[in-house]
Amino acid sequence: MDISNQFRDDLLAAIPSLRAFGLSLTARGDRADDLVQETLMKAWKYHESYADGTNMKAWLYTILRNEFYTQLRKRKREVEDADGVYSNKVAVHAEQESHLDMADFTIALAKLPEDQREAIVLVGASGFSYEEAAEICECAVGTIKSRVNRARNRLAELLHMNPQNSSGEPSEIFARRRA
Repeated sequence: MDISNQFRDDLLAAIPSLRAFGLSLTARGDRADDLVQETLMKAWKYHESYADGTNMKAWLYTILRNEFYTQLRKRKREVEDADGVYSNKVAVHAEQESHLDMADFTIALAKLPEDQREAIVLVGASGFSYEEAAEICECAVGTIKSRVNRARNRLAELLHMNPQNSSGEPSEIFARRRA
């Protein structure tokens, strides 16, 4: 890397005016210093693109201004979250837990009496209406509804879940299929 002493001296001489320009854009000393540092690093890296004899100050101001707008665009997409409030809300459960939940559900389902298991699988998992499930099982619609209800309550008990939400309505996972 062959950088002339003149180029280096001109960079150093421009620092105070670059900082003043950075302060005028950001109104914060720390951000202005970051802008000046980034400007100097880019100028040093791309020194070959600077044409000797042209206005070094104008070239540096252009770099600083472009860097300012780049950082501004980035900041618009970012959310400051120093105390972690937002990041805690976007946390997701590890995928392993869903496999464990499914295993727990399968074990609980196997503990149901056969008639209840059959009814809840037909209505809950296979998507049949109560009438269709009653026809498949060759029993009354009321019997299927009763079996499904008992199966949901037993599953909730086995899985330590509340089959109803705070308003007394069935939880989404235990919602009854409408006939």
